[in-house]
Amino acid sequence: MIQETMAASETGVAMNSTFWTATAVFLGVYALIVTEKVHKTIVALLGAGLMLVLKILDQHEAFHLEEFGVDWNVIFLLISMMTIINLMRPTGLFEYIAIRSAKLGRGEPMRIIVIFSLVTAVLSALLDNVTTVLLIAPVTLFIADALEVDAVPFLIAEALASNVGGTATLIGDPPNIMIASKASLDFMAFIYHLAPAIVVIMVIFLLLLKVLFGKKLVAREDRKQRVLEMDEHEAIKDPVMVKKSLFVLAFVMVGFVLHGMLHFEPATVALFGAGILLFLSGTHEPHHILAEVEWPTIFFFMGLFIIVGGVVKVGLIKWMSIKMLAITQGNMFETSMLLMWFSAFASAFVDNIPYVATMNPLVVDMAHQLWPNLQGLQLLHAPALMPVWWSLALGSCLGGNGTAIGASANVIVVGMSERAGQRISFMKFFAYGMPVMILTVLLATVYVWLRYYVLKI
Repeated sequence: MIQETMAASETGVAMNSTFWTATAVFLGVYALIVTEKVHKTIVALLGAGLMLVLKILDQHEAFHLEEFGVDWNVIFLLISMMTIINLMRPTGLFEYIAIRSAKLGRGEPMRIIVIFSLVTAVLSALLDNVTTVLLIAPVTLFIADALEVDAVPFLIAEALASNVGGTATLIGDPPNIMIASKASLDFMAFIYHLAPAIVVIMVIFLLLLKVLFGKKLVAREDRKQRVLEMDEHEAIKDPVMVKKSLFVLAFVMVGFVLHGMLHFEPATVALFGAGILLFLSGTHEPHHILAEVEWPTIFFFMGLFIIVGGVVKVGLIKWMSIKMLAITQGNMFETSMLLMWFSAFASAFVDNIPYVATMNPLVVDMAHQLWPNLQGLQLLHAPALMPVWWSLALGSCLGGNGTAIGASANVIVVGMSERAGQRISFMKFFAYGMPVMILTVLLATVYVWLRYYVLKI
């Protein structure tokens, strides 16, 4: 009891039985997610259920309060974008892009891996990295088979490129969606602050591919010719739907760019776009389209939001933020650097989605400690805090490249490769992913330092 009182007096957090119960649930969920002994969605829902049953949160707090509960903006943005992509997938558009890209590379494996990586990065920024690798990986396996070369370098390069490219926009990587929603940041803010860094990082990454995979990618001339003889137009199965899909996707992208001026949340724009495309598709029974939404991922997010809400309510996040400020002594440059590198290595070994779900409220609480008189957007967008948000985004998204379990896109690529009979071991991915992660985060560090603390723009 004396120790609890002392802890409360030092940090303002009452470390009572509720605090320790919520912390135990939180740590137990993380441990199970990391070990992958049980599917992460099951773990998240069980943890969320425990938070409610143990009355750490009540149902109203979990489902209706933004401070502690499910972030419905994130949930409906994900559902809507998944619906749009599910409607586009059967058209053959993505197969067309892949075959066309391979032909642009003149059947040369090294050129193809560079083009595929660039295409993956761009699509990851416009759609999202998980969806992109789901669409690109099967065609990559087909092209590699035609060339009779190892598909593993292609798949690893695409997974890494998807995480780099996805960092550039609000919708490119789930952590960015979560950061944008928590910090009330719009689509153009991510373009303005992160895209310049990602363009530079991507150029260096593409040059690095030659060093990483150059010796492994050699194809016979007759195999190159086989690729050049492919007809990409045959991949298009529904030309009319391709036009409709591109029209709606362009409409949604414009909506994302203008959503701040129009005072619409990104989820509203995406939901409207999904509704339009469903209507234009002429689908009478949308069951099969909606059934293909990644519902396990959606429920994983819901469970995480409730679990993190529980530890926010009991004060664990406040305690963590006070400890972080004690390390940096309130120096925002040191805080940015510490957060970026800690995020990078944490995200390499823990899926960056639950990591960011934990760190978002920590950043907000840290801001409350520093500027107790500020509220709302004045607090969230405090000039000294903005580099911290961008450091969190860069560290968590780029850090996901460190290991095979660091980002959802990596997990998907490894799984698809294994099903195709080309296993990517944890250590093989680590051998390529960790050096790329360290280099890209180092470049991001220089970018944040130069832009926000030297040039101050």
